[in-house]
Amino acid sequence: MKKTVIIQGSSKSYGNTHKVIAYLNSNNEFDIVDLKTKNIGFFDYDFNNSNDDFIPLMEEIIAKYDTLIFATPVYWYSMSGTLKVFFDRLSDLLHYKKELGRQLRGKNMAMISNSGANDLKDGFTMPFKESANYLGMNYIGDVHAWFTNDESNLTEEAKENLDNFKKSL
Repeated sequence: MKKTVIIQGSSKSYGNTHKVIAYLNSNNEFDIVDLKTKNIGFFDYDFNNSNDDFIPLMEEIIAKYDTLIFATPVYWYSMSGTLKVFFDRLSDLLHYKKELGRQLRGKNMAMISNSGANDLKDGFTMPFKESANYLGMNYIGDVHAWFTNDESNLTEEAKENLDNFKKSL
């Protein structure tokens, strides 16, 4: 059983976030979940989306993995909308699926972000760190990757940062 899953939260399955994940996962050490391939509706207090893919996905993730790594592009100085919807749905685990949510306690969380430059703004990691803290998870780190001017290749510095991040896992 693989202990780590990378949860890709991008609007593009094979864009730059995928490139970052592919670099990090070159030895196929981690499983990947692409949220774009899932039907996950917005959080609402009436739980009208309770029959979508979110709860079955969380049941699988919680049962199989000790470490969850969230991978997101930087959209408007924040995580992608795709990943934000997923984070909002964690509220389901605090309301009508409390026993499932409690099983996140003690698991590890990390985050990978990427953009076209080494320009991650202060505060970007706060939602990840605070969510981990609130859920009783261990926040074990984050890394930002960026691409060359033509946006086709990771910079050497970004690759080095990703290598160091992987070692820290």
